[in-house]
Parts: sequence; C-alpha cells; structure tokens
Amino acid sequence: MNTAAPTTVTPGRRRIFVAKLAGTGVFDPLGEKVGTIHDVVVAMRLKTPANVIGFVIEVGPRRRIFLPFTRVTSIESGAVIITGLLNLRRFNQRPAEALVISQLFDRIITMNDGSGEAKILDVAMEQRRPRDWVLTKLHVQRQRLNTLGFRRGGETLTVDIPQTTGLFIADSDQTATALIQYTEDMKAADLADFLHDLPADRQLAVAQELPEHRLADVLEELGDDDRVQIVSALETGRAADILDEMQPDDAADLISELPDPIAQSLLARMGPEEAQDVRRLLTYAESTAGSLMTTEPVILGPDATVAQMLAAVRRTDLPASLASIVCVTRPPQETPTGPFLGVVHIQRALREPPQTLLGTILDDDIEAVSPTVHIATVTRLMATYNLSLVPVTDEDDVLLGAVSVDDVLDALLPTDWRDFDDDVTDKLMARSIDG
Repeated sequence: MNTAAPTTVTPGRRRIFVAKLAGTGVFDPLGEKVGTIHDVVVAMRLKTPANVIGFVIEVGPRRRIFLPFTRVTSIESGAVIITGLLNLRRFNQRPAEALVISQLFDRIITMNDGSGEAKILDVAMEQRRPRDWVLTKLHVQRQRLNTLGFRRGGETLTVDIPQTTGLFIADSDQTATALIQYTEDMKAADLADFLHDLPADRQLAVAQELPEHRLADVLEELGDDDRVQIVSALETGRAADILDEMQPDDAADLISELPDPIAQSLLARMGPEEAQDVRRLLTYAESTAGSLMTTEPVILGPDATVAQMLAAVRRTDLPASLASIVCVTRPPQETPTGPFLGVVHIQRALREPPQTLLGTILDDDIEAVSPTVHIATVTRLMATYNLSLVPVTDEDDVLLGAVSVDDVLDALLPTDWRDFDDDVTDKLMARSIDG
C-alpha cells in the first residue's frame, strides 16, 4: 500500500510495517506456497504492548484461516516461512483480538503532546525475541479541521504508540480509506466474503466509502443477513441509489428481506422505473421464474443489425450470462415489451456479416416460460437446450424478462450458502445430489 512507512531495522530489534506484509506469500519448509497474508492479529493490551499472536492467511478462494505465530519460522523479504502445519478451520476473531489492517488502519488517535489528532496509516511490529512480536509504532497523518469542521490531512510522521491515546478505542467516525485501497483489486464476490468477516462497525465503514456501483455489485454477492444489516444502516437516499444500481431481481430479493417500513421508504426513494420493476418482481411467488428473472435482458428489434447487437452486448456492466443471448421483440423494447419474436445467440451473430438483420437469423424455437412456472422447469429447459438464459413471457406473448443461469444456480444452492465455508457448501450440495 502506498501509505506504508519504510521497513527499518534497529539494533537488536527488527521492525516491519504491517502494510508491507499484506499479500506476502506464505510458504512451507519445502518452498511450496500455501497462502498469502491477509491481516495481522494482535491481542489487545491497555498497559503493555499489544502482542502479535498470528496472521490471517488466505489459502484459497473465499477461505481465510488463522496462522499462529508459533508456527512461523521466519519473515523474509516477500515471504513468510512456516513449519508446515496448518489448521484449515476458518478464522473467527475473539473479543480480545484486533485485526491491524481491517480495524486499526484509518483510526483517529490523539497525540499525547497536545498537538491534536492523527489518522493511522500504518502500524509497525517489532521483534523482541524469537516468535515474540509486539506493536510499537504508528505511521500517522496529522488531522486538521477546516472552516466547515471537516478533517483534513496534514504532515505524516512515525510515533511511538505510548505517545498516543485511542489505538484500541472504537471510533464511530472511523473511515475506511486505507481498507478500501487494500480491497480495490478484489472481485465483487471476494470483497463480499471479506466484508462478511469484518466486525459490524468496520463492515459499515467500508460500505459507506465504496462507490455506489461497487457496493451494488458487492451486495448482490452477500448473504441476506449482511446486506440487510448494511442497507438498513445506510442513509435512505444513498441506499435507494444503490438499489437503483443493482440488477432488479437482486434488488427485489433484498427488499423482500427488509422490514416493511424500510422497504416501502426505499421503494419510494428509488427511481420510478427501477421501483416499478422491483414492485413487479415482488408480486411473484418464491422459486418461480418471475421471482428469479431480470427485467433488463438485452432486447433489440428485428430490424437491428448484427453490428448493433455486438455493440449492445459489449457493455462492461453486462453480466456474461445476459450477453450470450439477445431477445428480439416488436416495439417497445423495454419490459414489458411488444410481442416476443425469438432470440439471437451471440455465436450465430459472430458468423454473420455486420449488416445482417437480426430478424433473418432468429432462433424462434426457444421455449419461453410463464412467470409462474417453477424453477425446476427453467432448470430443465436450460439443461435440455444448453441455454444460459430463458425468456419469460405472459399469456399475450409479451416479454417480461429473462432468467439467467447464474440466478438458477443461486436458487439451487443451499439458503445463505454465501455465509458458509466453501467446503460446507460443497458437502451440502453433494449430499443433495447424491441423495
């Protein structure tokens, strides 16, 4: 991270700034990489230095475990060497523990010399004895209040922890700037898993600072409990804006989990078109095509060209499952549309000249489904015809939306599977498949 202070070594005592450790590879004695450093765990002390008791390491997608310091043999440049013994149980933070990156970065502390407040940018750990490390120094940025009462950053400096107050005192105004920087390259699903493991106050702090489109993507990947907690704590206007950014089916799922007063307030603040789509989706029974469908598949008219189709599916915000098939209808081309005519597969379009009209390469054999059919029917059709998307129409053959394969898979997985360890989800699915 670019806010890190330089690593230094003092006579007899080695010092490492924690930001330098983030992402460092963890290796067994044979040189095989077993994971990467995600965070540093310390035992909080009020009168003595906080002891570093271990690392949280990532050993695979969406899996973080605890590595006690007793199993660390050395910390080298770009590598942490361990004894080779790992407990693969998922890390659970205890009340007397703190995560340095997740919880201490961005914390506002008070300088004991009376010079005011400072924000923590990095934290240094020093080795006292073999496998005995403590927190000793803070790399901070002085905070000044502008004329409007907002904090502004000033000079940066490195100070001893005893020169400050408030390191382990929760700050309701604590931002998550450094934490956001740490997670900016994560995929939405990985960031969702990261948020799930944070304490509630830090979870909300991160959510507050994420851009709306980014938070919308993350909420689509979170379990119900986490996203309800986040949305309920956000200011109503911001929460409504984020729901506007979400896929309508995901927004409808989230709103259905909220207390009715909050749900109605958010629907009233959403954009009229987005709210209308969500209200329509909420009318369908659970586990039906209507409850799972998105109201925003790619829709074009029969007189659109292959070139126009390719431009439409090239949008970066379009999920791959929706980009593989384009629905063709009579005007209007927003759900509910005019009469549904058929679909055009991206593979077929790629084999045609750019000026080819979609109406001439229609696949009109694709069976659209009613919004009231069970998800089992949709699953069968997808498997039978190798589809990534199934159109949903009403009795008048008007296109209402489409069910994508990712929504089907989500519905078939165990409830709140995102909150489980991957191996637990795998076992539950195996048990269901094997009977």
